[in-house]
Amino acid sequence: MTTIKLGMVGLGTVGQGVLKMVQQHADKISAVTGCQVVVKTVMVRHPERHQDVAGVVHLTTELADILADPEIQLVVEVMGGIHPAKEVIEQLLRAKKHVVSANKDLIATYGRELNQLAQENHCDLRYEASVAGGIPILRAIADSFAADQITAVKGIVNGTTNYILTQMGQQHWSYEDALKQAQRLGFAEADPTNDVTGKDAAYKMIILSQFSFGSSLPLGAFAVTGIDQVAAADVAQAANFGYVLKLIGDARLVDDRLFIEVAPTLVEQGHPLATVNNENNAVMVTGQAVGDTLFYGPGAGGLPTATSVLSDITTVIKNLVLKTTGNRFNRYRKALAPASPATVADRYYLSLTMPDRPGEMMKLTAAMAKGGASFSQIVQQAAVGGQARVMIITHQMSKAQLATLAAELAATETIRLNCAYKVIE
Repeated sequence: MTTIKLGMVGLGTVGQGVLKMVQQHADKISAVTGCQVVVKTVMVRHPERHQDVAGVVHLTTELADILADPEIQLVVEVMGGIHPAKEVIEQLLRAKKHVVSANKDLIATYGRELNQLAQENHCDLRYEASVAGGIPILRAIADSFAADQITAVKGIVNGTTNYILTQMGQQHWSYEDALKQAQRLGFAEADPTNDVTGKDAAYKMIILSQFSFGSSLPLGAFAVTGIDQVAAADVAQAANFGYVLKLIGDARLVDDRLFIEVAPTLVEQGHPLATVNNENNAVMVTGQAVGDTLFYGPGAGGLPTATSVLSDITTVIKNLVLKTTGNRFNRYRKALAPASPATVADRYYLSLTMPDRPGEMMKLTAAMAKGGASFSQIVQQAAVGGQARVMIITHQMSKAQLATLAAELAATETIRLNCAYKVIE
């Protein structure tokens, strides 16, 4: 039986999971690929911290040990971050090494040029694990939806924020308390900035958009709002209205133009995404022919993510055996312009603070009228310190109308718009 030797760059949580699974599932991998798979060399910054595997793999601090080794045909990159991961993968591809990566930041930012470099060097570049951990969403979109036109893809693609919002909703914790618990349990990093500000989810939506629509928008070209400013009062009021607050990544076609957004969203309690709790992820893909399909599972963690990495490894090995390497993971390309704010319409949850005195509600209705907005539900809580809190569910309105309404409310100088969260049912 042919032996395929792997290299690995990085040996953190995911890297350790990959090494463990390659060893434990060796028989099944051999049965599926017809090859024996062995991890030969692992590049790490501090070999002394990984002496528990020193007898199983060769530890090195030098990428050259992998680049110059003709026995290593495939390399797993799990070091994370954009730099120097980008330069590492570029060197590997130029050395004719096939690459499997779990690096969402890098693929979302430089995926197009790295895929081009891989094709030029007749190499495979696979990155299923970059989006939703153990959920095989990219492969499903690339293969199972190949003949259908996807019109929308949305979902919960960050386990940290989903855990925090779940605890805020079910346990009635504050954001700060829920975050601390997430950190204690290992669901949140010591520095959770990328997660709680929505940046992590945004990277994943860029990749999902590229696979779904053949086009995407760069980070900074679409709105990204995290959960770090979510108030417990709004989580509670969402429940009173019949909704669950989730951080939702949303990408869709609007008049054959592309819209992407990441933001806290009120999800109707009967919607499939409303039942996705704690660290789990779910992606809903809508096709013209098939309608709505839901992909659910663990979106993070060493072993779930390693499962997707290992799936990519087996795919590359089968391509090596069949001599079909060098094809793009995603070959769908279509030029799409960004959607106009005037054409993107949704319902919204508005939370406002205003003085509890005559005339203020008239200012609110006047501002809504100027923005062309109307409401289906409205609740006013008892005033505290002379300030009342008013919560509204609007009828459908465009992004342009919402911007006009926000400007009109700001012009009143007495009505503060605390948040404007999209509503999906």
